[in-house]
Amino acid sequence: MSRVFRKLLAAGIAGAALLSGASFAADKLPVVASFSILGDLVRVVGGERVSVTTLVGPDEDAHVFEPRPADAKAIVQSRLLVVNGLGFEPWAQKLAQSAGYKGQTVTASQGVKPRAMAAEKGHDNKGRQHEETDPHAWQNPDNVVLYVRNISAALSKADPAGSAVYQANTDAYVKDLQTLDAWAKAQFTAIPAARRKVITSHDAFGYFAAQYQVKFLAPQGVSTDAEPGAKEVAQLIRQIQREKIRAVFVENMSNPRLLAQLGKDAGVTVGPALYVDALSATGSPADSYLKLMRHNVTQLALGMRAN
Repeated sequence: MSRVFRKLLAAGIAGAALLSGASFAADKLPVVASFSILGDLVRVVGGERVSVTTLVGPDEDAHVFEPRPADAKAIVQSRLLVVNGLGFEPWAQKLAQSAGYKGQTVTASQGVKPRAMAAEKGHDNKGRQHEETDPHAWQNPDNVVLYVRNISAALSKADPAGSAVYQANTDAYVKDLQTLDAWAKAQFTAIPAARRKVITSHDAFGYFAAQYQVKFLAPQGVSTDAEPGAKEVAQLIRQIQREKIRAVFVENMSNPRLLAQLGKDAGVTVGPALYVDALSATGSPADSYLKLMRHNVTQLALGMRAN
């Protein structure tokens, strides 16, 4: 970040403080979350004691997000920055450093057992192959229990007076997550294992697949910033036809053209949108994490029954 931009940023922050008044900061704890799903979790745990700003909003893709000056300003004004970790949003820490952020940062996924992308190979700076880490740990509700507990601990550290509120909200939400998980398992247990196969637009369901014993196939890898080659798509079409897979879905923040063409070439119909890396807009089917998961489980189970 240039010296000139730093001066402009400082001036903007000072002006904002004058306009809003110091009472706003005293009333609510300002928190920045890297993307919409984390923003929802912070709001659930923090309740009325927090004011949450989300950098990557509903229906937006954190994989290809490009921060703006306003995002740096939001981070500087916050007292807590919540990130996913696991390599999901490497831009977040860079943004915080360039903005001169001095507050607390919490990695929500701390304590999660990372899942390696066995089929997704990369290379290190010496040309050696290595497995990439799957960052989509929130696709397993058990992991989200860790997320909200980490968020609660960070909020309590930043705002000790609210500790009892944060703990109560966390305890209640953990029960909701456990109920969600039991319900999801019941939906999939009723479907024969051989029919639990799904095509999605990119490989973001690894933790979900392991939790619910569902096989996901995707033309894209873990990130959405690269298109698959013709060879990979052709192989997937042959597999769809060979295994008679009818459950084909696109995600809310993905380009639907690839999967639509894949469905056409393979002779299958693309189902309703799934919500994976981002919530949907307020008032739509997946505007909270719990609603996102229930929507996805419902649509996936319906699609797999047609296999």
